[in-house]
Amino acid sequence: MLEASAGAGIAVLALVTLQRLAEVAFARRNERRLMAQGAREYAPEHYPAIVALHGAWLAGLWLMIDRAPLNLYWLAAYGALQPLRLWVLATLGGRWTTRIVVAPGAPPIKTGPYRFMAHPNYAIVVAEIFSLPMVFGLHAYAVVFSLLNGCLLAIRIRAENRAWRLRV
Repeated sequence: MLEASAGAGIAVLALVTLQRLAEVAFARRNERRLMAQGAREYAPEHYPAIVALHGAWLAGLWLMIDRAPLNLYWLAAYGALQPLRLWVLATLGGRWTTRIVVAPGAPPIKTGPYRFMAHPNYAIVVAEIFSLPMVFGLHAYAVVFSLLNGCLLAIRIRAENRAWRLRV
């Protein structure tokens, strides 16, 4: 197993944290613009649980990073997900949000990674939630948060699919 010092974990988590904060800002800007254009938010009731889960996942990693050196194989796997994440963001552009926001009459995106699957962003998030803790050797952490995320995604994907069916 290739390893890097635990001190490198600070740099990794700092980059991930900055990425997530930038994505939240991008999402908020898109949400405001979409809502001003008549879009509607669907199923907001589960959103606080998603925010809490993702916040706890990242905060917990910050608390545990000094306990183990970095596994560079898992870091490479996590890194390999990032171009896919950017592909999703680039494909959705101004329609990418962290909430379920659908403009009236807007067709679903069928280009980019959406040619291959209905919810590529969620597939990437599933892989990230598992692989980043594995970078730090946190196997149980990866499994627990993956299971919790899976429960929320089951709710989220049903809600999002319903929103797309109901768009007017």
